[in-house]
Amino acid sequence: MLDRPGSTMGVEEEFLLVDAETRRPVPCADDVLARVGGLRAGRVHGELHATQVEFASGVCTTAGQLADQLTAGQRALDRAARDVGALLVPAGAPVLGATPPPRRDQERFRRITDLYGGQVADYQCCGCHVHVGVPDRDTAVAVVNHLRPWLPTLLALSVNSPFAHGRDTGFGSWRMVEQSRFPGSGVPPRFGSADEYDAAVARLVDCGVVVDAGMSFWLARLSAKYPTVEVRAADTAACVEAAVAQAVLTRALVDRALADLAAGREGPVLDDQVLAAAVWTAARYGLDGPGVDPRRGVRVPATDLVTALVRHAGLPDVPRGDGGARLQRRAAAGGLVAVVDALARACIGGGGGGNPPS
Repeated sequence: MLDRPGSTMGVEEEFLLVDAETRRPVPCADDVLARVGGLRAGRVHGELHATQVEFASGVCTTAGQLADQLTAGQRALDRAARDVGALLVPAGAPVLGATPPPRRDQERFRRITDLYGGQVADYQCCGCHVHVGVPDRDTAVAVVNHLRPWLPTLLALSVNSPFAHGRDTGFGSWRMVEQSRFPGSGVPPRFGSADEYDAAVARLVDCGVVVDAGMSFWLARLSAKYPTVEVRAADTAACVEAAVAQAVLTRALVDRALADLAAGREGPVLDDQVLAAAVWTAARYGLDGPGVDPRRGVRVPATDLVTALVRHAGLPDVPRGDGGARLQRRAAAGGLVAVVDALARACIGGGGGGNPPS
C-alpha cells in the first residue's frame, strides 16, 4: 500500500455480531462495548440495532498508522465479542437471517424507527466510511463535486454483501440496494456552495424524510461533526488491508480535487440518471462485470474504471485482492455457515482472536 503524505484521514467501520453457535445476528452490542478497553486510539460505539458495533479510528496521516488503529480496534472488538459467545463479522449485510433485532434505546434511534417504520426493522447493513480533512465547508462542497464520478467505482471495489438473510441476492453489494430505499440516497447533487448544501439538507428535514440536519443517505457528504468530507460508498471491508486501500484511494481523490480547485478547475457536470445507473451497476457486478462511465454515459469493463480512478488519483496502484463478495461466494461452496466463518477469520487476519468454533 502506498504510504505518502497527504490530507488527514480516518475510518468508521461497522460490524455485525453473530452468535458463535448459530452464526445468526445476536443483540449483544451493549455487552460487547462494555468489555472493550485499553484502546490507545479510536473509539467504539453502537448503532441503531443491538446486533451492530462500530470502530472509529482517530485522525491519521499515513496508511500504516491507520492500519495499526483498525487492527487494534477490530481485535479488541473481536475479543470482547468472544467473551460473550459471539463473533465479529465484517459483512455489508447479514449472511444468515434472524428475527428483527431489538433497537438500541436512544432518543435519536427512537426517532429514526418512528420515521422509517418497517424499512429499518431489519436493516442491519454495515459500511466503511472514510473521512478526509478539508480546509472549510465551501471547499468540502467543491471537493464532493469532484468526487461524484468516482463514487460508483469506490463502491465496486468494496462490494461485500452478496448474501443477505440466507440467500444469494445476485448482487455484489446488497447493502447498496437496501440503502437505495431511503430518501435522498445515492450520489449527492452538485452544489455551488455550503449554503446551497445546507439548504438542501434543511429541505429534506422540512419534508419530514430525514430526522435532522446530521442525517443524509448520500454516498459523500459534509460531516456533521468534523471538518471533513465523509465518503460512504463502501461496504464494510472483509479485512483491514481492504479498508486501508479504500481510505488511501479516497484521500488521493480528495487531494487531487484540492489540486484541481487550486488550479481553477471545478468538478464536472454529470447526468444524475447516469450516475444512478453507475451506482446500481457497481452494486450488481462489483469488479466482475460491466460498469458505467459517468462521464461518457457508456458501459465499460468495471476494471477499466478502476484503472482510470487510480490514474486520476495519481497512485501507482492499490491492492485489489479478491474482494469481500468473491471471498463469500468462494466460501459458500461449504454452505452459508462457512461464509460467516470465513468472514470472521478475514476480519482479524487469521490471528488475534483464533478461529471461529466449528
